[in-house]
Amino acid sequence: MRKNFFVGIGFDIHRLTLGRKLILGGIEIPFDKGLLGHSDGDVLCHAICDALLSSAGLSDIGSFFPDTDPKYKDISSVVILKEILARIKKKKLKIINLSAVLICETPKLNPYFKQIKTQLAKILKISENNIGLSAKTTEQMLFSFKKQAIACFAVVLVKR
Repeated sequence: MRKNFFVGIGFDIHRLTLGRKLILGGIEIPFDKGLLGHSDGDVLCHAICDALLSSAGLSDIGSFFPDTDPKYKDISSVVILKEILARIKKKKLKIINLSAVLICETPKLNPYFKQIKTQLAKILKISENNIGLSAKTTEQMLFSFKKQAIACFAVVLVKR
């Protein structure tokens, strides 16, 4: 019997820096720092992209949107995500659910989860009930996360 369900996992991390907006899941989060990156640095969208690409047996986000290409400088990660979704659709895959864990010491992200889930549900064309978001700290045990970075793991389940 042929299996029609596929799982993909994605990961991304970006350093926090002054002079940038903090964008997560396509939503601007009020904070004094943003994520450093060639694009807008949205680690949540990037991890989702990599999870989707993985579920389809495709290469990572950098293969499609290289950080060496000036045309992608400061591109919205929502634009990237929509392009990846078009590639997934061509493979006749439909997203069933998404689970993502954001890792950072600051800012506190839980107050923005409803807004992020609404935005992602609209983009991914799935119910908000099929999106799980959580935020974890490292209890300041990992040097790179002492208010210096935000990371994200994402897992998707897709169906052909």
